Amino acid sequence: MAAWLAFLGQAEIPVLKQTARELERLSTDESHLDARSIANVVTDDPLMTVKLLRYMQTHKHRNQKYELVDVKEALLMMGLDAYFREVPAAPISEDMLQGHMGALVQLLHTVRRAQRSAHYAYDWALRLHDLHAEEVHVSALLYHVAEMLMWCFNPGQMLEIQKRQAADATLRSADVQKEVLGFTGMDFQRQLTIEWKLPELLLNLTDPAQANTSRVRNVKLAANLARHSAQGWDNDALPDDYREIAALLRMEPDKVAAMVKSVPAVVQR
Repeated sequence: MAAWLAFLGQAEIPVLKQTARELERLSTDESHLDARSIANVVTDDPLMTVKLLRYMQTHKHRNQKYELVDVKEALLMMGLDAYFREVPAAPISEDMLQGHMGALVQLLHTVRRAQRSAHYAYDWALRLHDLHAEEVHVSALLYHVAEMLMWCFNPGQMLEIQKRQAADATLRSADVQKEVLGFTGMDFQRQLTIEWKLPELLLNLTDPAQANTSRVRNVKLAANLARHSAQGWDNDALPDDYREIAALLRMEPDKVAAMVKSVPAVVQR
């Protein structure tokens, strides 16, 4: 794990091709070039989001008294010209994985789940009158960012993990990860969060003492819902998800079911 943390600490984090296209379009369209429009593009891509947050932590302004988790605030602090210059939308993840199409498919599936869970978590944070809804949004988006980075930089071993689990459904993910990688994905995510000083809520997600807090429940339930509904709305686990979300939001489960199916693809922030 130490070797991977050291490698990723120096690596140029890739971004999605769609992100690079949208940022290029915005950079040439002065009528729409502002922090909000760029933040909406950045926070639809977990890889670009963590790339920006890592940059901000390693280039802290001397007057910065607190950790930045609001992407729009980070962009305003560094300036848009500096953002385009210092945090380039490159390399492209799809180009990196041209020879590993299976890994690319898994990366894009993981990204899509992260996008959906982030939209759900943000919507629920607003319903719960959370004063730091942006941190909830970013934490849900980055909940599996260590896995995404491994799909980009270590596709061979990640595909081996998937192959072993497909061959034996009784295998626990953590056990297979330890056999192939030498460490578990959860431990790796936690250490990455600590080293890169990512939002504190991400650390709380792996802390059993925080399991019953509203914000941790929000992010975890959003991630569960995104995973269970990835192939449609007939997964057997969804009724339990609806009941748990209903308890969080103090709603009836049938109203939760209707609500989550109607959440737009992008929640405006």
